[in-house]
Amino acid sequence: MTTFTWEGADVTIKVDHEKCTGSGECVASCPSEVYELQDEKSVPVNINECIECCTCVEVCPENAIIHSSCE
Repeated sequence: MTTFTWEGADVTIKVDHEKCTGSGECVASCPSEVYELQDEKSVPVNINECIECCTCVEVCPENAIIHSSCE
């Protein structure tokens, strides 16, 4: 498993890049523009902008996102 972890001031987001297919659902649905696709994988580049709504976790078709506020 290739899971990358990003830590912000209030949250931790893990993205399993083996599961991530780069569908972009998290990018399109995030109201705070936390995510972008890099090399066809999701990366939370603006993690400190996260409002902890858990939309990214809910819309990911591959269940590749683990969010500390959404467990």
